[in-house]
Amino acid sequence: MGKRNAVIDLLGLLSYGQLVAFDSIANDAKLAPDLRKRALLSQIAAAEVQHYQSLADRLAELGVDPRSAMKPFVTPIDEFHSRTRPNDWLEGLVKAYIGDGFADDFYREVAEFLDDEDRTVVQDVLHDTRLADYAVAEVRSAIEKDPARGDELALWARRLVGEAVSQAQRVAAERDALTELVVEGSGSLTGVGQLLKRLTVAHTKRLAAMGLSN
Repeated sequence: MGKRNAVIDLLGLLSYGQLVAFDSIANDAKLAPDLRKRALLSQIAAAEVQHYQSLADRLAELGVDPRSAMKPFVTPIDEFHSRTRPNDWLEGLVKAYIGDGFADDFYREVAEFLDDEDRTVVQDVLHDTRLADYAVAEVRSAIEKDPARGDELALWARRLVGEAVSQAQRVAAERDALTELVVEGSGSLTGVGQLLKRLTVAHTKRLAAMGLSN
């Protein structure tokens, strides 16, 4: 029962995350400086709805109402996004690349603790790499033209991760089954520490790829 509850929590968390990702990317598209860039983000936003449906279908297969599974995660996810609204196009790209990338790395790690079917569902809905590739190129180009923006965006990236970790701690405190899945899947608290180290290393690599100092 504990493992089942953890899977439901994880799928519920991801489901609501996909709905909010749609809203976030669609809003970022409105900030795009030209129609080509706006179209790209609009296409990626549409894919988030398809990802949500895949997760909702899996929850239904498990006999769970997707709305009930998502409900515990509405407040922490909404609070994260309310505290990290981008002020412009570049901040939106950094949020999508750094924030979503950090979350995706966590989901990939936890997916390894799941059965094959649920692992595949989770892996299939992680964010579109087109956005990551585009965000890196766009931000690096902007920093080359205005190096001072790099320092500003690096601070923004650190704030994003700090807010994400804060809300993740809140979820961990409130959802015992999900926390137990991470601890048991990691094998020990030492294993959890190693998982967190891997997340940190991946985050540092993303900052470097975008041309932002850590």
